[in-house]
Amino acid sequence: MALLWKGYQTLLKKHPVKTQVCSAATLMMLGDVISQQVVENRGFKHHDWPRSGRMAFIGLIYIGPCITLWYRALDYLVHGTSKTTALKKMLLDQIICAPTILGGFLTFMGVLSGLSSEQIANKFKKDYKDVLITNYYIWPAVQVANFYFVPLNHRLIVVQFVAIFWNSYLSWKTNKE
Repeated sequence: MALLWKGYQTLLKKHPVKTQVCSAATLMMLGDVISQQVVENRGFKHHDWPRSGRMAFIGLIYIGPCITLWYRALDYLVHGTSKTTALKKMLLDQIICAPTILGGFLTFMGVLSGLSSEQIANKFKKDYKDVLITNYYIWPAVQVANFYFVPLNHRLIVVQFVAIFWNSYLSWKTNKE
């Protein structure tokens, strides 16, 4: 495990954005695998691998890049490492980023799943409010700790490890009938 962490640190220093984006993709896919295997009890024989691929793809082209750049922007906009600074960053994150990222996620998931624009709009109306409210139960505390204790280059990976469970929820929520 120490060797894996050391390798990750080396990649993070050489290619911070690429490493964070690939980490997001991998951990989003893992969240979907957990959703299908643990929450939905599908078994590997009935596992929907294209669905897992969609989650990874969204992590690679949307979530990973957006969150990486967002954290850099937050550090630029709100300076310091105090508890007050962490609280300000969390508030900005939850007021600006969370609603936007979640809306984009639901839209991308619908597009990648082959839904029509009408189906995407209906699914958005059905799921967005629940997903956003659930977000507010989980993420503010995680983000205050993340912004206060974790260095910038490690924030995305910390969030993505917590998000394995969040991604399991999102995958389940956006794929249930």
